[in-house]
Amino acid sequence: MAENSATSSAPSAAASADRGEPRLRLSGINKSFGAVKALTDIDFEVYDGEVVGLVGDNGAGKSTLIKVIAGVNPADSGHIYMQGREVQITAPTDATRLGIETVYQDLALADNLDVVSNLYLGREDLAPRLPGVGGVLNEIEMEMRTLDVLRQLDVKTLKSVRLPVAALSGGQRQSIAVAKTILRNPAVVLLDEPTAALGVAQTRQVLNLIRRLRERGLAVVVISHNLADVFEVVDRVIVLRLGRRAGTFDIRTTTPERVIAAITGAEFDGAGAESGMSGMSAKSGAGGH
Repeated sequence: MAENSATSSAPSAAASADRGEPRLRLSGINKSFGAVKALTDIDFEVYDGEVVGLVGDNGAGKSTLIKVIAGVNPADSGHIYMQGREVQITAPTDATRLGIETVYQDLALADNLDVVSNLYLGREDLAPRLPGVGGVLNEIEMEMRTLDVLRQLDVKTLKSVRLPVAALSGGQRQSIAVAKTILRNPAVVLLDEPTAALGVAQTRQVLNLIRRLRERGLAVVVISHNLADVFEVVDRVIVLRLGRRAGTFDIRTTTPERVIAAITGAEFDGAGAESGMSGMSAKSGAGGH
């Protein structure tokens, strides 16, 4: 691996001091599946009000790392910190309790339910009980809260929050999935391939949504194979290669070629990365998970 003048797999001490403690930090994370070593000594960090792009080729460990953070596949060893305090994440409920929300590529929405019902699915708001009557859904309050969250995220393309999700476009569905996490007041939002299979207009809508999350001060992690989208919306790029952290790039001072170099392991003698390496199409980007 060719290192340049800004070499380090994590942010420099000066940069870290300027931003304070990361909202989420992982140190020395290891994960194996039988004899297969999926993650090896992974360090990772994301700050409040920052969007980090997590990229890498097929089998690089991106999805495994996200599932470690989300509690789906707990790490075999290593440490996880939230604002400097060590925490244990051994199940998805632990991640949710800590304010970590994940939007997976399949979005986990119920097509037959409307927007409001999807946002509140499994945690419906009940109105005060009437004598002799069971719990009644507080439909008005849930609808008003749904409209408020969508307004905060600047979602303007929905004609009605009472439309079934099956009738929505891909970009609108992604917006609903993100709004669902916002209702839980998260501190960290993990987005798995948020622009996959979307058209140009829908992709633009989702990228604007990610910007809204950053403006709210959330720590956002975006897994994507599309480097054009990554360079448009993220602040830093962290590259995984063969289960290890291969490079960290400040988006303001690097190029797609340098990020691709880190993804592929090609040598690249240049500046712009804290650690990194070149080769592959910037549009095709970083393959799968």
